[in-house]
Amino acid sequence: MERNLMKGNEALAEAAIRAGCKCFFGYPITPQTELAAYMAKRMHKAGGVFLQAESEIAAINMVLGAASTGVRAMTSSSSPGVSLKAEGISYLAGSDVPALIINVQRGGPGLGGIQPSQADYWQATRAMGHGDFHILVFAPSSVQEMVDMVTKAFDTADKYRMPAMILADGLLGQMMEPVTFPETSAELPDKSSWAADGHKFKREHHIINSLYLQPDGLEKTVVERFKRYEIVKENETDAELYLTDDCDILLCAYGATARVVKSAVNEAREMGIKAGMFRPKTLWPFPVKEINKACATASELLCVEMSMGQMIDDVKLAINCSKPVRFFGRTGGVIPTPAEVLEEIKKSGGAK
Repeated sequence: MERNLMKGNEALAEAAIRAGCKCFFGYPITPQTELAAYMAKRMHKAGGVFLQAESEIAAINMVLGAASTGVRAMTSSSSPGVSLKAEGISYLAGSDVPALIINVQRGGPGLGGIQPSQADYWQATRAMGHGDFHILVFAPSSVQEMVDMVTKAFDTADKYRMPAMILADGLLGQMMEPVTFPETSAELPDKSSWAADGHKFKREHHIINSLYLQPDGLEKTVVERFKRYEIVKENETDAELYLTDDCDILLCAYGATARVVKSAVNEAREMGIKAGMFRPKTLWPFPVKEINKACATASELLCVEMSMGQMIDDVKLAINCSKPVRFFGRTGGVIPTPAEVLEEIKKSGGAK
């Protein structure tokens, strides 16, 4: 397959078009603006719709409307913009409508800065809007993986009728790497059983709705949705395990930070320190089985993030607090270096 040197944001956009995305609604914000700009150039040529909405709030509600008809629809933004989309994402989840949201994270809180960050982990996995619901969260660590995860995110969202998010960051969005675009099926899932795409008296009337005025009805719907989530947790987790077969210390990192951590793990191995890395590719559902396999020989875990420590809670819960978990992180848009991570590894009890 032909390889193309592309910026991460543009590769995401091209991958979405090839995955069958027909509607994009967005609003510019650094560091993801190139994604929307690419869509503006390409969508109409690919037979789709691009619309720059008047706000992030308008954009996510346009996604709700388009996705309700069964077409693949998406939006993209960066941290504060995603916060504005939270209400609409809750409506998507409450209506059981699949759609894709891209978050190319920047530093926060507030306007923060435009440099890379991973401080939206809690938002994506814990509080992506009001009410009892989850969204699928995918965490790529390279431009190629962003390309591959777009199709995976759309397919999984359609399979379970859930919103999906690709949680990237400014580093991945702005870097350029060679990528190949996988062959994708021209046939998309049949959504005729629920989509509001016009019935012409040939089937029952479909209504897309998240309003349940009777509490018993709402409770039943939410409970049934959470039963579906259990199926997702059982079948849709994914992670990379790197040098974990004999590791004394297991480093846990995702996204762009995992690239830094892998370099530090390699340097540690050259020094005789048995370090390994666990990298979740799905942040929700979190790869519980995979991390327990990865830390089987480890005496301690080190969680490395571009935040003040948000994934560390999931790491501790996944292993049932059976082993000590330390944290090292940089925040505010500062990227940790392999040398800094290596120094943290050297503090391990296994570094003799």
